[in-house]
Amino acid sequence: MSFRPDFLWGGATAANQCEGAYQEDGRGIANVDLMPVGEDRLHTLLGEHVSLEFQEDHFYPAMNAIDMYHRYQEDIALFAEMGFKVYRLSIAWSRIFPEGDEDQPNEAGLQFYENVFRECRKYGIEPLVTIVHFDCPLGLIKKYGSWRDRRMISFYLNLCRTLFTRYKGLVKYWLTFNEINMLMHAPFMAAGIAFEEGENREQVKYTASYHELLASAAAVKLAKEINPENQIGCMMAGGDYYPYTCNPNDVLKAKLEERKNYFMIDVQCLGYYPSYALKELERKGITLPVQEGDLDLLKEGTVDFVSFSYYLSRTASADPAVTGTTGGNVYDTLANPYLKASEWGWQIDPLGLRLTLNTLYERYHKPLFIAENGLGANDIPDENGEINDDYRIDYLRDHIQAMKDAVELDGVNLFGYTMWGPIDLVSASTGEMKKRYGFIYVDRDNAGNGTLKRFRKKSFGWYKKVIETNGEDLA
Repeated sequence: MSFRPDFLWGGATAANQCEGAYQEDGRGIANVDLMPVGEDRLHTLLGEHVSLEFQEDHFYPAMNAIDMYHRYQEDIALFAEMGFKVYRLSIAWSRIFPEGDEDQPNEAGLQFYENVFRECRKYGIEPLVTIVHFDCPLGLIKKYGSWRDRRMISFYLNLCRTLFTRYKGLVKYWLTFNEINMLMHAPFMAAGIAFEEGENREQVKYTASYHELLASAAAVKLAKEINPENQIGCMMAGGDYYPYTCNPNDVLKAKLEERKNYFMIDVQCLGYYPSYALKELERKGITLPVQEGDLDLLKEGTVDFVSFSYYLSRTASADPAVTGTTGGNVYDTLANPYLKASEWGWQIDPLGLRLTLNTLYERYHKPLFIAENGLGANDIPDENGEINDDYRIDYLRDHIQAMKDAVELDGVNLFGYTMWGPIDLVSASTGEMKKRYGFIYVDRDNAGNGTLKRFRKKSFGWYKKVIETNGEDLA
């Protein structure tokens, strides 16, 4: 068999895209709650013209999302019916520390996640927990400017200490930050960074990323101290870059673009800033706020495994005349003429997943985990109320086959796969509900209307069979 017998099959969600209940049981407001649907969403996620208050003329889908906060038992039972071995979920930081800088946690929030983890364990499902999936409590943004301030490290570690202690024995696998490299592309959505007039935005982003990298390293050390069995991973938005042509200038451009995605993961895996990143900082006139002991901490706090999202490959050209772009995960890319695309313009490239797996394994020599992979589509029930999403089955079949090839033919050490997202939820990039990924349909529309009733799509039974056969039967 291609996959190891204990391969972790499952699905992935994020608290802010599925839980809802944005002010229940003491939860505070976070940056991810303030992302509206519509034309202002892009400016907000980029950290431009951000409002730190809800506006009456905007709709904020994360407020109620798909109400998993009240329906998690029903949803986890459906995951168990598919045979999940693992469920990747995230903590809403402001459920545990509503303002972010409190000394004592909110017990109601802690109890909620304990209930969720115990529900998973009841079915033999291993929780994989993302500590921060873009969440930053609004209090930390208003008081400290989010991750541009070094004090964020101590607030984050207070959260980590609370989680590692409370859930010892319930949770073994942790991710320090979701898609940590997205801070450089979507600063407010990914890290709560709202830019101030006239400030050096590049300096702010690199300073914030430095603080997150220190926090990640400190979290790895802390997790091992509290429970040596803890396994701590990093997580990046992945996808190899292709040169648009074989012109050496295009090849170089692709390599340079790829480096932008990798430098933070390089630090988390290798324990130091690579030379190319230091040279880039030097060229930009950016100074990292290094203090005594920081570099030792980065060395001591490297991760156990590397996880990543993969939705698409990207293409780069050095020729300014090549301008045709297509949609991507938060930011656009040059269109690859050899690839088809989804309804949202995300190009479909299963072979790119195999290439990315090889790139990561050759670069880091650490076990790999695919934390997100899926197809967003406008699923429309037929006359019988059913969704025959063969297009999703085709997409996943081809990507899982690419995973198999990477393991079987290339020798990549891959130990798990959590498809995004096993139940329809709010899209991070657009805020839409009609951009659906799930095996499970949720009756909710872009305006928040609907019964929230869940029902199985055709892909539900297909994925159940994939798990039962450990990826051998993809028909």
